[in-house]
Amino acid sequence: MLGAKRYVNNVAGLQAINILRFLTFLIISIVFTKIGLSKAEIGLFEVSIFIASIASFFWVNGLIQAFLPLFKSNKTFGDKEQLAGTKSPEVFNMYVILVFFSLLVFCIGQFIKADFSVFGYKGDVPLLNLTLWYLLLSSPANLVEYIYMVQDKNGNTLSYGYITSFLQLAAAILPVILGYDIIWSIWSLVLVAMIKNIWLVTLLYNYAEIKFSFPFIKEVLACSGPIILSVLVAGSAQYVDGLIITTKYTAEAFAIFRYGAKEIPFVISMAAGLSSAMLVEFSRKDKIKDTLTQIKRKSLRIMHSMYPLSIVLLLFAKPLYKGMFTPEFTRSADVFVIYILAILSRLLFPHTIIIGLKKGKILFWTSVFELVGNIFLSLYLVEDYGVVGVALATIFVYIISKAGLILYNYFRLGISPSQYIPVKWYVFYTVILGIVFVLMDRRIIVI
Repeated sequence: MLGAKRYVNNVAGLQAINILRFLTFLIISIVFTKIGLSKAEIGLFEVSIFIASIASFFWVNGLIQAFLPLFKSNKTFGDKEQLAGTKSPEVFNMYVILVFFSLLVFCIGQFIKADFSVFGYKGDVPLLNLTLWYLLLSSPANLVEYIYMVQDKNGNTLSYGYITSFLQLAAAILPVILGYDIIWSIWSLVLVAMIKNIWLVTLLYNYAEIKFSFPFIKEVLACSGPIILSVLVAGSAQYVDGLIITTKYTAEAFAIFRYGAKEIPFVISMAAGLSSAMLVEFSRKDKIKDTLTQIKRKSLRIMHSMYPLSIVLLLFAKPLYKGMFTPEFTRSADVFVIYILAILSRLLFPHTIIIGLKKGKILFWTSVFELVGNIFLSLYLVEDYGVVGVALATIFVYIISKAGLILYNYFRLGISPSQYIPVKWYVFYTVILGIVFVLMDRRIIVI
């Protein structure tokens, strides 16, 4: 274990913790079906996590992505080569920002909860109060792995990931195994979020200089504004999908959709880890070409593993879902098969370059197209294809959005796709994946 820690880099550390997070909730999903929880109970648990995510994903990700390029190079504290173990005022002020936003969203949630409705509940949505507390405590805790990253403590990222993933797994599963109501699983996750905050405070003591700086906060907010909007619009596709399902179907159908809307296991985790780790590298203006080469090389490494896995999953999705879950959830496999195609856009990184070079405004407009297109196309396809049509719409707009960003990099920034995309390998893998998908002639199930 110690030897493994020594050779973990920024990319691998973030990828590992994202994969652990994915596996944790996948195992929770599997166990919930195997121990006999009803689809309605599973749906309520899923919608609780869903609400917490939809209320926080955009500003948490947007703020952190803005913070990473500013950590070593910003107008307030200047350019510096941050030494490992050095206390940083940037880290403290980033914590202040995250806590402020968490409190703001928590208060908004308390204010509007009387008018909130889902699955036919209005003003008395099950688990909503607990969900707000979970959101309040879990959002700032996202900073932990990034503190480890900027301090080059990537082995510690693994330890943190292992421990917190185990705690979350036990917290969600043990109460229902012992015969308690699903509400106790959420209570337990709130407790784990409190533990993660204690962990965060210890890191702040070791690595943060307690120096409040409103100019730096303004700098982060100015840089993060377009990114937050773009993440909100682009990342909201999956949440828009979920909201469309909640308005047209029951909690049972929502559970089926959520279990299928997984994309390829690990792809999002590995892509997000690579993108976040590369943002720090853009602080060195004289190393941009080297950074582009790193993106190309490391994305190819992910392609070599994830494309073959996606093809295997295309072929065996049905029996896989039947084995992992119960026969009732085999319909989720049809949604999963469509989401597998998201790899076509996920392993392209034009957005990383745009954020790293602080040109984030274009991301917003591209994302507006993505959101609007997803809503209209989803509402159109859901009538004929059910929840599978919603998935199809999402994948289509993902691909169009990434193509637009690649064109922007080429024509406005003068950065050729071949500088950061392994074009030949990407085309090869895309053709193979498309052939397998078409030859399968899979029947789409309308739910």
